[in-house]
Amino acid sequence: YQPSVGDIKGEETGEGLTEKLRQYDIYRRMLADYFNQPEDQAMGRVEEFEKEVKKKFVHEPGQMKLLIVVDKLLTGFDAPSATFLYIDKPMQDHGLFQAICRVNRLDGEDKEYGYIVDYRDLFQSLERSMHDYTSGAFEGYDKEDVEGLLTNRLEKARERLEEAREAAKALCEPVPSPMASADYLRYFCAENTADKDALRDNEPKRITLYKLVAGLVRAYANLANEMAEAGYTPDETEAIRREVGHYEKVREEVKLASGDYIDLKVFEPAMRHLLDTYIRAEDTEKISAFDDLTLVQLIVERGVGALDDLPDGLRKDREAMAETIENNLRRVIIDEQPVNPKYYEKMSDLLDTLIQQRKAQALAYEAYLEQVVALASQVQNPASSASYPTSLDTPAKRALYDNLGRFEQLALWVDAAVVASKQDDWRGNRIKTKMVRNAIAGVLKEAGVGAEDEYILALVRTGEARADYTLTPEETLEQAVDRILELVKNQSDY
Repeated sequence: YQPSVGDIKGEETGEGLTEKLRQYDIYRRMLADYFNQPEDQAMGRVEEFEKEVKKKFVHEPGQMKLLIVVDKLLTGFDAPSATFLYIDKPMQDHGLFQAICRVNRLDGEDKEYGYIVDYRDLFQSLERSMHDYTSGAFEGYDKEDVEGLLTNRLEKARERLEEAREAAKALCEPVPSPMASADYLRYFCAENTADKDALRDNEPKRITLYKLVAGLVRAYANLANEMAEAGYTPDETEAIRREVGHYEKVREEVKLASGDYIDLKVFEPAMRHLLDTYIRAEDTEKISAFDDLTLVQLIVERGVGALDDLPDGLRKDREAMAETIENNLRRVIIDEQPVNPKYYEKMSDLLDTLIQQRKAQALAYEAYLEQVVALASQVQNPASSASYPTSLDTPAKRALYDNLGRFEQLALWVDAAVVASKQDDWRGNRIKTKMVRNAIAGVLKEAGVGAEDEYILALVRTGEARADYTLTPEETLEQAVDRILELVKNQSDY
């Protein structure tokens, strides 16, 4: 629509606005509101308005989920993907065919088909249109051309729900009895929390769990208010609601116990809306406690009280809660290890010791929780939990110190060399990275790293060498340079 004074010429009747006057008036106000300009001035920006609105609809669906158009966007290469098509105008044959194909176009893994809301009864009775596409709206097509183009929404939704239920059951079938919270955690996270590789090795199973349960929740939400119309009895409806709630509870507990909720946080608001609407709302506040802070961060900030925010299934089972804490600590240690390998190797050893003490029942549960809080603080805040010289005033300097035999002066020399040699965007640039590497090599060579007769020669002379912290004696200069360069790449200070 292009508002023009010519469109409304002769439309004034004295008995209120005609349809054209009303259309003209609404469009002018819409343009003025959008550009925050007077109506007369905004009228000249119709093309700009349409371009910006279409761009927002396509690329920022969170800002514009619904776009009402007339004879626009249904066909052509630049037509945006859509899930719902509302038809309130006469359409048939090629135009209607293209519109339906447009809304059926796949867009990501979650979309299987589109939805059509037909206000004009273009397909006449649904029952007849399912069997005879070639009359009415599609009378210009042969039957084989449009076979399968339309399906009954309720039938398709029921089929999808049943498939989602079976997929979730099949995935969880190997979980050992009695299928309590701890059993699910051991199957999807780690049979033994002391196993450093278990979380990573079980990640594919967890990803499948999250995907299947999310699909189950969406499939149920699509039918939740029409279960009877889809052919379910009241007893079946209630059983399915409980079943979906059970698998969602498993998903939530596994997500928290593994630490995966950190990476999945961006997807949670939409899922939580479905859960609160159709399944449950009582745990919402507890779950939302992890929106801004990780479990380890909450433990550091609030101590043992942070565990009260865990779901009931974990909180009421001491074994499951302990394994949840240990898995989360292990996750942070693994994620942070590249930033300071030596420090987090030590944290990993402390966690292993704590796990062994718990399993051997060498600690009372309360004492175990106290040590968990202390270890969480060390894992989360290295600067406050280790004794560092005051000159090491950045995380990068402290990481160099820990990984260079805890020699203060050597750490400061390497830090200064990196700062002096690095250029903007040096990571990933071969020439710029080589400059940093050469600077590190110069410092380590000067310090005597890799010297055959005396190890870290220069530092030994100054008396700074420590008997309890040394670089690996077998490490050559080249190996040491490569190791420290990799460490430097992982420092945000550089």
